[in-house]
Amino acid sequence: MTTGMTTDQIFLFALFACVFVMLIWGKIRYDLVAFSALVVAVVAGFVTTNEAFSGFGHPAVVIIALVLIVSRGLMNSGAVELIAGFVLSSNRPLPLHIGIMSVVGATLSAIINNVAALALLMTLDIQAAEKAKRAAALSLMPLSFATILGGMITLIGTPPNIVIAQYRERVLGESYGMFDFAPVGLAVAVGGILFVALIGWRLIPQRDRPSTIQSGEDTGLYVAEAEIPEGSDTIGKRITELYPLAREHDLTILGLVRANRRLPGFARYEEIQKDDHLVLEGDPKSIEAFLGAAKLNYAGKDKHEVGLTSSSLTLLEAIVPDGARVSGHSSNELRLLSRHGVTLLGVSRQGKRFRERVRKLKIRTGDVVLLLGPEEQLAEVTAWMGVLPLADKQHTVIQRKKASMAIGLFMAAIALSVAGLVYLPISLAGCVIAFVGLGIISGREVYESVEWKVIVLLASLIPLGIALENSGGTKLIAELIVAQTQGWPAWAILTVLVVVTMTLSDLLNNVATALIAAPIGVDVAQAIGAAPDPFLMGVAVAASCAFLTPIGHKNNTIIMGPGGYRFGDYWRMGLPLELLVIAIAIPAILFFWPL
Repeated sequence: MTTGMTTDQIFLFALFACVFVMLIWGKIRYDLVAFSALVVAVVAGFVTTNEAFSGFGHPAVVIIALVLIVSRGLMNSGAVELIAGFVLSSNRPLPLHIGIMSVVGATLSAIINNVAALALLMTLDIQAAEKAKRAAALSLMPLSFATILGGMITLIGTPPNIVIAQYRERVLGESYGMFDFAPVGLAVAVGGILFVALIGWRLIPQRDRPSTIQSGEDTGLYVAEAEIPEGSDTIGKRITELYPLAREHDLTILGLVRANRRLPGFARYEEIQKDDHLVLEGDPKSIEAFLGAAKLNYAGKDKHEVGLTSSSLTLLEAIVPDGARVSGHSSNELRLLSRHGVTLLGVSRQGKRFRERVRKLKIRTGDVVLLLGPEEQLAEVTAWMGVLPLADKQHTVIQRKKASMAIGLFMAAIALSVAGLVYLPISLAGCVIAFVGLGIISGREVYESVEWKVIVLLASLIPLGIALENSGGTKLIAELIVAQTQGWPAWAILTVLVVVTMTLSDLLNNVATALIAAPIGVDVAQAIGAAPDPFLMGVAVAASCAFLTPIGHKNNTIIMGPGGYRFGDYWRMGLPLELLVIAIAIPAILFFWPL
């Protein structure tokens, strides 16, 4: 094969082979591998200096970054939680639970990034497993696969679709639209979800494992207070009537404060009145979720600006070291709220409960405090207090009153793009600007939301892929495929391309797979005199279908720890699912995108 290859082709094939080996090895970060390969190609003169960093301005890169930011905004506003809240139940039979969660996961993945959709639903699924006293492993893998399947339905659902659409624009002059992927993607998603809900979960190995999987590191339970606002549905109810909702959110109601006085005992049968305060015990996420479900206010919320343009509030956990300014003092004495705009929401004291008001409690060395306030003030106030923020224990407070506005802005951005009035990256950028202006996401969250490793990977591989294509390398691979399948019908050659792409996606990042396979698909189509669209659609489906390993798709990697899976567990459900995808996708592609 090498006798007919040019020097450029030999070098680029060798470089890509090294990249593939390093990515499969996995010991070095994939973004560093791709960026290093780009630098090598530039130094060697196979990528020009003018094209070296062109990938960072590529529309596919920009769209992926903006979709991640918009996804964060929809989660911060409670829009995603609003949808997910209707489906969580621990009383359903497991196949029905998997089916409902899979449908919701696939639907969310079609409109937001599929990694963001899994991140939210995984927590809900683990909670349902804990309450049903079953292994979360039985439902986490089906949920992960469903979110991957759902991403195929729209342009913005998964990065490979964005890559394929932008490649089509470059070579054919026109990109795919928002819903051009829907006919094939929907057919594949429906078939895949039926499989994982009815059959797939039964193929997961049933080894000995605990009946519940913990969703995170336990840092202790906080005693906190919630205010009963005017017009609350809880007014007139007895405390016991809130117990089912509290149990649903893994939270305990310890009592009631009225007129600055804690009522005796748990006050179970006391009727709730306006301006009462419920005393709660739970972790930060449970407290936040319970307040949202019961439509209660944080204590001291009236001191925080909560309008439509207000900044988002953040929950921060911090430990009190020896010698801290706050040690031996109460929140009231330090005037945390009135002077610094930060609320001491809760205190965790080695599992001990106390009857003092949280704001009047003398803080001790070793306590863990839960602080509420605008993100920009928390860093300054924690330093002034002398407390040490805990790593990865900062939570954005969901702004549920902005959910409808966030959904409206997002739908408007999509509608403008679909109607052809505004270029998709611009409409998404406008949505991001509106989210920031309305305080739905903060400046920090704009940058935190972007998966920079994926951005660098994609931006580095784009110039390399173009160089390989310009050198004739992808055409050479296409000729090899055509030569090996000479005399075969076009649909069979398409199937071979799908199988090869799907195999690569199980071993490599799906974005890298799409970048390499897209030009090969077009070259194969041209070589056999077929339309390019069926082959591009085949690559789009196959690049997203990484079900055999935990490394092919980030969603599969995310669930590995919480689900207690081993590397070899994925193929048991993933292999029949990939075969099913091929069986559904090929006829669907041929029907909707004739050869």
